[in-house]
Amino acid sequence: MSDSAAVRRPRAPLWQKALPWAITAVCFYFMWRRIAGTAARNGQDVSAYMRQVLDAVSWGPWLALMIPYSLLYLVIDTAVVWRAINWFNTPVRYREVLPIRASAYIISILNEQVGKGAIALYMNRRHGIPGWEIGSSMLFIMVCEIYSLLAWATFGWFMARDALPREFDLIPWLALAGAIAFAAMTAFFAGKLRVGAALRDRAIFRAFRQASPWHYLGIVAIRAPSILIAVGVYTAAAHLFGIEVSLRQMLGYVPVVFFGAAFPTPMRAVAITLWVHLFSSHAGEASIFGFVQHNFFVFFNAAIGLCFLRRAYRELFDSEASPMTPSRQVPPT
Repeated sequence: MSDSAAVRRPRAPLWQKALPWAITAVCFYFMWRRIAGTAARNGQDVSAYMRQVLDAVSWGPWLALMIPYSLLYLVIDTAVVWRAINWFNTPVRYREVLPIRASAYIISILNEQVGKGAIALYMNRRHGIPGWEIGSSMLFIMVCEIYSLLAWATFGWFMARDALPREFDLIPWLALAGAIAFAAMTAFFAGKLRVGAALRDRAIFRAFRQASPWHYLGIVAIRAPSILIAVGVYTAAAHLFGIEVSLRQMLGYVPVVFFGAAFPTPMRAVAITLWVHLFSSHAGEASIFGFVQHNFFVFFNAAIGLCFLRRAYRELFDSEASPMTPSRQVPPT
């Protein structure tokens, strides 16, 4: 058997491939029913109603909100990656991380975690960091992002639980389970649990062995401004779509919607559906609002990545032409 055959991943079962599309279909059917109902109450058909919604949006001011927001998100997102690499791998400059973090957004259109894999490959080739060790830092960031989403979603649930679907009453229970899992995880990687020593010592978990609870909190704190900025941006953007909502209401809604966006569905269908539920009296406006907010953000970030792609490509292959000496590892602070 060839090496490529030996390492070939097994195909995912059909149900696993179909599930995201099935959830998406259900979400869009729900939105269609809400939009059709609102159009009928206004005495219009759906196409006329949606054209009216689109014509009423102030697209220029909306772009003036979303473009700086996307750029600020890149700055914060890069800071997260830069900080983790400096903690667990090697000293690098922020400006060295920025091009590859931006370029990885192109791949993230399909899969955010594959985008992080591209960052790991770049840092491995550019700075000589062993692949499993830089992969460990990316995995650490992913875990921190999950806990960040869960923490903010819990806060949002307490702020807006009366307006949310009853299914979201599961959030505080997920938060409790997450807290228990976090305590067990940190105890395990600190060696306080006398089980799984071989698993704990694997290179892919290097960052977790080095990390203290303060490192987790640090990543969550660095990312926090992106959520708070999003609350302000989404509040102002909703007004441009003709949706009246207060900053306090949006402080409850945005974290929960972002949590919903983590579901594996095309076009962030779960998140878009949540906006339609939250603003049911503005079903058309909310559907367009949810669709363009999430998908503009994804595709504009990829466009930013295209601006940096040539530089990242040049730095990567220039370093392959003259390989760098592996950087000295630094202990966590």
